[in-house]
Amino acid sequence: MERKLRTHEPRCYHLSVRLNCCKSVYNSEIELMNPLDRLPPSLKTSVALLTGGGDKPYAFGMARALTSNDVILDFIGSDELDCPDLPRSAKLKFLNFRGDQSEQAPFIVKARRIIAYYLRLMWYAGRSHTKVLHILWNNRFLFFDRTLLMLYYKAVGKRIAFTAHNVNAERRDGKDSLVNRIGLGIQYRLADHIFVHTEKMKQELIGEFGIRDEAVSVIPFGINNVAPHTNLTSQQARKRLCIRNDEKVILFFGRIGPYKGLDLLWDAFERISSRNDSYTLLLVGKPKSGAERYIEEILRSIRQSPVAGRVIERIEFIPDEETEIYFKACDVVALPYTEAFQSGVLFLAYSFGVPVIAADVGSFAEDVVIGRTGLVCEPCDAGRLAAAIECYFASEMYRYLEERRETIRSYVQSKNSWNIVAEMTRRVYLKLEGQIQA
Repeated sequence: MERKLRTHEPRCYHLSVRLNCCKSVYNSEIELMNPLDRLPPSLKTSVALLTGGGDKPYAFGMARALTSNDVILDFIGSDELDCPDLPRSAKLKFLNFRGDQSEQAPFIVKARRIIAYYLRLMWYAGRSHTKVLHILWNNRFLFFDRTLLMLYYKAVGKRIAFTAHNVNAERRDGKDSLVNRIGLGIQYRLADHIFVHTEKMKQELIGEFGIRDEAVSVIPFGINNVAPHTNLTSQQARKRLCIRNDEKVILFFGRIGPYKGLDLLWDAFERISSRNDSYTLLLVGKPKSGAERYIEEILRSIRQSPVAGRVIERIEFIPDEETEIYFKACDVVALPYTEAFQSGVLFLAYSFGVPVIAADVGSFAEDVVIGRTGLVCEPCDAGRLAAAIECYFASEMYRYLEERRETIRSYVQSKNSWNIVAEMTRRVYLKLEGQIQA
C-alpha cells in the first residue's frame, strides 16, 4: 500500500551556509584544477612504497599513478594486496613481506608472522639500493614504527617520505597520550618530507610539532579507482535494496566510529521523519575496533523507534564490487563527523556523482562547493543537520540530481586526479634524491 507523504517546509535559516533553497544555486561550470607541468621522463626515480596494511584503494591508486609517471616502484604489502586489482607493470615489483593477515589465526601464528615481517622489512631496507622509502601507513606497533624503526631507516641511509593521513588519529579517537605524542613527534622530525591532504593539517604539523614549512607538501586525496563503476542505474540499485524511486535516500557509509557522528545523524533522521515519511536512511559499514558498544546503542535506539522501518542496515564490511549499489541508490551522502581533517568517503561519493552534506570540521568546507557538490552545516548539532538535510531535498541540487552527476564526477576527476597526486609526489622524490633543487 502506498504511503501518504507528509510535507514540511525546510528550516533553511538554521544553516551556517549562505544558500537559498528556493532559487537556482547551481552553475554547471565548476572551476577545475589546472594540471601541473610535467617533469621530463628522463628523470628516473626508484622508490619503495610501504603500505602498512592501510587503505587498499588508496595504495593501489598511488602505485598505479606513480608507475604511470616514470617512477620505478618496490610495492611492499600483504596477501590482501596480491590480488587482481594490483597494478601490473614492468615498473612495479610487488614484495609480499606481510603475507597472510587473517585475524582468525592463533596468537602464536600472529606473533611469528609479525616478527618475520619486521625482519624482512629491515633486511630489505639495509640491502636495497633504493634511496627513498615512502611510508603510506605505519604497521601495528606504532611506537616502534615511529621511533626505533625510523632510526634504523635513517641509519642505513634512507630518505624518508611519510604520508600523514591524520596528524594525530589517536586524539581524534579519544585515545591520545603523552607516549603517543612523543612517538608522533619523533616520526615527524625524522621524516625528510611529509605529505598531508589539507592546508589545516600542514599548519597543525608546523604549529604543534615544529615541522619546517618546506618539509610539508599538501597533495589532493586521490579518488577511489578500485570500486567498480558499471552500467548499473540508480533505479536498478534501488530495486536491489527494495527502495522505491520516490523515496529520499540518505547514505552513511564507511567504517563506523564515535567521531563520525552516526548518533547525530540518527537524531536528525528521527526529526525529519516525524515531519515527512518519504525519507530512507542507509547505514552501511563495519564498526571500527573499539566502537562495537557505540554502534550497538545506536542500533538499539533505531529498533525501538517508530521510524525503524525507514532504516536499512548493513553493519559489516562491504566488498569493493558492492560499493556502487549503495552510492547509486542514494540521493545524498551524510558526513556528520565531529572531528576529522578529510574523508575518503567524500571523494568516493563525488566519484559516483553524489552530493554530500558535511559537518564543518577539518577541511570539509574546502572540499564542498556549496550549492554545487553539497552543503556544509555546523558540527555536533542534530537540529542543524536535520535542517541541512531538508534544505538539500528542497534545492535544485536534488531536483536536477541526474543532470548534475556527471559535472560532480568531472570536478573530482580533475581536482583529485591521481596523475596530479603522482606528479607532485614524484617531484618530492626527485628532490630527496638530489636530482632537482629543493
